[in-house]
Amino acid sequence: MGFGKEILILGLICMLRKCLCECPVGFSSKDRRCVDINECEQLELCGDNTVCLNTNGSYYCQCKSGFKNIKEKANFTALDGGACQDINECDYNICNKTATCVNLIGSYNCTCNSGYTPASNQSHCTDIDECSEAHHNKEDLCGVKGTCENTDGSYWCKCSKGYTNYGYERTTCSKLECESFSVNSTGAQSLKGLEDILSMMRNSCLALSAGEEKANGEVLLEKLFTATEAILSPGLLNNDEHVTGLLDTVETSIMLIGPQLKDNRTKIETNETDAEIAIQRGKTRPTGPIHLTNENANLDTDWTTAAGTGAYPGFALAALLSYKNLERSLNSSFEKLKGHEKDGVVPSFQIFSRVVSVVVSNLYTQNLSRSVNITLRHLQDKEESPELNYICTYWSEQGTWSTDGCHQQRSNASHTVCTCDHLSSFAVLMALYPMEHTYGLLLVTRIGLIISLLCLVLCILTFKFCRSIQGTRTTIHLHLCICLFMADLIFLVGISQTKPVGGCRFVAAMLHFFFLGLFSWMLLEGVQLYRMVVLVFNATIRPLYLFITGYGMPLVIVIISAIIRPLGYGTDEHCWLSLKDGLIWSFFGPVCFIIFLNVFFFIITVWKLAQKFASLNPDLSKLHKIRAFTVTAIAQMCILGLMWVFGAFLFEEGTTVMAYIFTFLNSLQGALVFIMHCLLSKQVREEYAHFLSCICIPQKKRYSDFSSTNPSSSSQSQRRSGQHTGESQI
Repeated sequence: MGFGKEILILGLICMLRKCLCECPVGFSSKDRRCVDINECEQLELCGDNTVCLNTNGSYYCQCKSGFKNIKEKANFTALDGGACQDINECDYNICNKTATCVNLIGSYNCTCNSGYTPASNQSHCTDIDECSEAHHNKEDLCGVKGTCENTDGSYWCKCSKGYTNYGYERTTCSKLECESFSVNSTGAQSLKGLEDILSMMRNSCLALSAGEEKANGEVLLEKLFTATEAILSPGLLNNDEHVTGLLDTVETSIMLIGPQLKDNRTKIETNETDAEIAIQRGKTRPTGPIHLTNENANLDTDWTTAAGTGAYPGFALAALLSYKNLERSLNSSFEKLKGHEKDGVVPSFQIFSRVVSVVVSNLYTQNLSRSVNITLRHLQDKEESPELNYICTYWSEQGTWSTDGCHQQRSNASHTVCTCDHLSSFAVLMALYPMEHTYGLLLVTRIGLIISLLCLVLCILTFKFCRSIQGTRTTIHLHLCICLFMADLIFLVGISQTKPVGGCRFVAAMLHFFFLGLFSWMLLEGVQLYRMVVLVFNATIRPLYLFITGYGMPLVIVIISAIIRPLGYGTDEHCWLSLKDGLIWSFFGPVCFIIFLNVFFFIITVWKLAQKFASLNPDLSKLHKIRAFTVTAIAQMCILGLMWVFGAFLFEEGTTVMAYIFTFLNSLQGALVFIMHCLLSKQVREEYAHFLSCICIPQKKRYSDFSSTNPSSSSQSQRRSGQHTGESQI
């Protein structure tokens, strides 16, 4: 019992002590005292971007400067508050208009605009007097002929007369060379339309020089290329001087227009041109690569090359201009292209890309410190072969193609990359080398021509003095042989005699005349055969008409060609028609027309002959019919010159066999005429036999035979001869 009371008393004492020592929330017991708990010492109690403030028995949180509570509470705790987020001070236009506000986490920054400097007040900026600073630092902001005037936040270069900054106030004043657009130049007066371009550019230049015109480069650029298209669209330019004048004028115009363009990149395309222009402006020279491109070319260079090392005017320009059809006017003038001989053979040249001009603001482009790469697209996809070679060239001031300072870096079937240490107008030329076996072809030609000349002499004597075959056909044969004889003789003796130039031109003109005469008489041969087979009766042609057609038509063609293209007769390699300016078509045109007509006459003649052979006496053997038909057809083909069709294949690659066939047939054409019209003719063979018998019989015998010949036998012979001259017999 006593032990139970003690336990009860002890329990009451403990309960009383516990009640007296327990501290309220926010306090802790220390040395039997309750002290405040600093809740802010607990990590991340309030969260990021907050400030924790302790109170007696509690605490509260506040957002840091530059932040706000998402529940719009100024004081909060971890239990009832929320996160603090950044305040975007720039939404409240806290910076002055002379500065740009940049928001930061919990803060902001006012960055002064160009032309201003920070003031003592962070949110304000003051104007910089660039003119005073430049004068103090001995800098020239506006150039020698420019006056610097300070403006609010910037400065303006006021240019003297004759100078301009193209309307861009912080650009150095540059001198305007308006005299470069002179309308009194020889090229401007002789090339229709070029004077209009020069006058337009000169007026624009003078207006800029006097400060009377607000620069509008886009409009002026469009006018330039519209006027250029008007010059190029009609067709070929007349001469190299016109080409040089046009190229120089367009390049100089782009130099004037380029700084007036608003955009850093400008592209413009017409039916005749395609251009891209790049511009850079600033106080310091631009750096970095430049890549300009269009359908026909690519330019790879850098701004250091484009700007140059001279006085920097505040801008740099680079332009790539492609002419779409100008190569037809420049497919000549290869005088400077020396050193491309292969095994002693001088090649012929042909432009194989579009003509491309590169223009930069650098005034010293004749010897660049860094080479420029220009990629030119070929007019046709063609792999390199031993017969051809690609050459990088530029159009020189002398109006000729030259390779100085340019070389081929690499080529494939479609493109050639040219590396040049100067800038101008460029193109890829294809050097065409003669086919292999040149010596073999030359030997075949010479032997065949000598044989042909001998046979033609026999033909001329036969047709002239063999009375039994006299008639219209024989007259045509005679003059055909005369033209062929003269053409072959002149070809054999003078085709390679290029010196003196006057003599070479005369040889070319004579070859032109006699070869055209040959084909004219071939045409008359076809007409006569057609009349003989189809008309049968009244098939003769008056001699006057024969001579007018056979010699008059070729003479007229040669005279007109010589008047229009007198320098087209004779080339550096051969005394023949030049391939430039289309003069060669004064020969190919009539020849193709005559061959076409003769093919028509040949088909009609063979068809009619086939009908006649089919109606021959049935007793005539079939073999005889086939043989007669074949011989006649071959004779027609040889006389009408159809073997010249093989010449068309000479314009293709890998045609050595065709070249030999063409050379063999044409060089032996005289021999073929002699065989077909002399040896295979029974009448001519009888005349030959009679002539030889007269030579072999002794002199006295011949006199006695002559004296004993009675008139009746003579008249009979004449009657037989008259029968043989019937024009219906073939």
